[in-house]
Amino acid sequence: MTNVYDILEERGFIEQSTNAQEVRELLGGKEPVTFYIGFDATADSLHVGHFIQVIVMMHMQQAGHRPIALLGGGTTMVGDPSGRTDMRKMLTKEQIDENCQKFKQQLSRFIDFDKEGGALLVNNADWLLPLNYIEFLRDYGKYFSVNRMLSAECFKTRLEKGLSFLEFNYMLMQAYDFLELNRRYGAMLELGGNDQWSNILAGADLIRRVEGKQAHALTFKLLTNSQGKKMGKTESGAVWIDPEKTSPYEFFQYWRNIEDADVANCLALLTFIPMDEVRSLTDVASGADINKAKERLAYEVTALVHGKENADQALSAAKALFGGGGDMANVPSTEISAADFGEGMDIISLLSACGLVATNSEARRLIKDGGIYLNNVRVTAFDQKVGKDAFQDGYAMLRKGKKVYHKAILS
Repeated sequence: MTNVYDILEERGFIEQSTNAQEVRELLGGKEPVTFYIGFDATADSLHVGHFIQVIVMMHMQQAGHRPIALLGGGTTMVGDPSGRTDMRKMLTKEQIDENCQKFKQQLSRFIDFDKEGGALLVNNADWLLPLNYIEFLRDYGKYFSVNRMLSAECFKTRLEKGLSFLEFNYMLMQAYDFLELNRRYGAMLELGGNDQWSNILAGADLIRRVEGKQAHALTFKLLTNSQGKKMGKTESGAVWIDPEKTSPYEFFQYWRNIEDADVANCLALLTFIPMDEVRSLTDVASGADINKAKERLAYEVTALVHGKENADQALSAAKALFGGGGDMANVPSTEISAADFGEGMDIISLLSACGLVATNSEARRLIKDGGIYLNNVRVTAFDQKVGKDAFQDGYAMLRKGKKVYHKAILS
């Protein structure tokens, strides 16, 4: 079997490691390696930024290694300052517990936690919340140099605007997580996004100092576009894994509409398509159709996250809307009660009822900028009345911008 390190390297995941040769040898050995990735429960769903880490876990498990998915029930109460210019919103313990449950359900769709000796799902609240602060400082605080911590990349952006002592503790907590997982489950390797390098390195160093053992760190590239900006954001917010927050069709369309320069990278990082095929799909110099590559990307990622049936429906809807056949029945829709509709409804109320705008002010801005269409006719007035005659064949087609279509069905 190919060493999973080589697979991750070929697909472009790897950014930094404690010792590349040692990590490669570790992952290519006869014994399975127990590793972990942490997920702070800052929202009620994973988003596509998390999905790179999920894909890595899948690669590692397929290679026979043992994943630990660590839910941050404890660390989320402090908040990771990495890559942020402001302090994270404080969540209650109840909110964090609810978010952890959502993460648990979502991760279980991708990682096998059921088979004997398989992956583990644990929560760092189990050991962080009962800690005695004075004992913790005496036992572990002595191993951390403040000067070294202040030079860490994860704190640099915050030092300019002010870093709270609360957040300054985050590195100690994450390092302690690694130590606990090493003691409890034999975890030898922590994985994470490259913005976590300083935190992960602190954990490997703590294990070496306290236990006299060697532990390793391996970080992966963040999901960014060709300009280095984070992907996974739309006008309405993050692209979520939860279908109630980002529908399978919206999810599909996000990947179908990414920039040409980002397709090869996303195919490598977010799908399991063999790299020879990825290169064939995206080698524009050889005449490859980049739009076919985008469609393949959108289909494969949607199938992974939402299942083949939803991916088929999203593909069919896209083809119906953009001239390639397909079935209009699969286009996202909202039923409008005829009783509520009465003799008509103003366009802003209709947009709101269909979930195309979050606020009336957003609707007005879109209309002012020429970004709203009704049955392919641009809407120009905020108070435009939509009558029953707009519902041809039982529905009216709304469009936001160039790509977002939605059927309003009169029922």
